[in-house]
Formats: sequence, C-alpha cells, structure tokens
Amino acid sequence: MLPVIDADISSTEAVADRRKEILAAVEEHAGRIARELALLQGGDYGSKTLNTDTGEWTVKYEAGALQYLRFKGKGGGETYVVSTQRPPDPKDLATAMQDYENFVASYNAYVASLDGVLDGVLDEFPDVTSTESVVAERDRLVATIRETSNEMAGQLHRYEGDSYGMFAKRVDGKRWELKWEDGLASYLRVGGESGIYLVSQYSPPSAQDVRTLADGFAAFVEAYNDHVEELDADLSTVSLGDD
Repeated sequence: MLPVIDADISSTEAVADRRKEILAAVEEHAGRIARELALLQGGDYGSKTLNTDTGEWTVKYEAGALQYLRFKGKGGGETYVVSTQRPPDPKDLATAMQDYENFVASYNAYVASLDGVLDGVLDEFPDVTSTESVVAERDRLVATIRETSNEMAGQLHRYEGDSYGMFAKRVDGKRWELKWEDGLASYLRVGGESGIYLVSQYSPPSAQDVRTLADGFAAFVEAYNDHVEELDADLSTVSLGDD
C-alpha cells in the first residue's frame, strides 16, 4: 500500500510573518538604545549588558548601529533576538520578549543612575605653560648641529668622492654615525639602529635629548677633526720622488 501523500500540510507563514513583524519592531526600538549607548560611551563600537530578574540582555553596537541583542535566561540558554544571522526560534523569541519590557526598564534605570554624575566636576583648569621658548632654543641648537653636520658631510663628500657615505666614531661609549648624501647630512644618529636621531628628515629630537647629547656632539666633531688630521698626516708621508 502506498503511503498517504495528499494529507494537508500546515503552513508556517502566519508564524513567520508575525515573527518578522516583532523583530522589525524590536530592531527599531533596541536600535535607539544602541545609539544612545554609543553616544554615552563615546565610541563607535561597544556593548552593554543589563540585568533583569529573569536574565541578562546584551546590546552590541558597531558604528553606532545595533549589531545584536542577546537574551540569556537564568535557567540557561541564550537567544539572539536581533542579529546578522538567522532569526530566532519562535518559542525562544516569545520567551525573551516576555522579559523585554524589563530590559528596557533596566536600561532606563541605568541612564537615570548617571543623572548628576558630573555635577561638581571642575571645568576650570590652571593655565597651560607654553613650550615656545624651549622649542625655539631646541630648534636653534638642532639647526646649529645640522649646519655643522652638513659642513662635515661636504668635506667628507669632497674627500671620498662618492655620492653616499658614513662617518662613525665612538664617543663616551656611544656610537655616533653621520650619514651623508651628495655633500649633505642625511642623518646624525647616536646609539646605533635603535638610537636617537639628532639630525634627520623626520621630527626633531626632544629638548632633553639635545641637552643630553650636545656635549657629545662637540666631542664627535673633535673626533672628526682628528680623523682629518690623520688623513693629512698620512698623505704628508707620500713621496713622488726627489725634488
């Protein structure tokens, strides 16, 4: 005997349509809560968990818009009432919605608890001391160091005859490197690869670094002068024959 295949099949259309209506209303309403939380918390991304007697609700937002609304009952299980995935099971949705009003009340109570929280907070502050004079002196010293470095670079370029080069010496236990290109200083670095750039094409060094290394720069220039004198002494011993 063939199985009965012409029996009536119940339609889920009414339940699905009703779920769609509920979810649309919740998404719009909870979306307003998400926007308020984003405004309060001062960021485009975040989440907030609110407790009720029945469970807890978590509102997560991204770019100020509701990302998901999750309900976790105290008896276990969780329901994503609103999410970017598939809609919740109708029974789970019905259970969660029984507590939705409590969720809103919890949110309202949370906002009310913040009323007056900033009362009495000072909005007048001491005057801010300007760094203008310190920066001006720093820039003056750095400009002098750059000028001297450029002069050294020009002399090295003339002597070496190459477009690129580096002169390095240890001063007081620190490695000083003057890299030059076409007769100008590319950088003056102290302390190796992770060291401090007194001269570079990027931001200037701090005033504290200039103060700490200024004496060392003077010693570095002296080391350069000694280097040039040694070169001169070496060449003075070269003879091209009898006069």
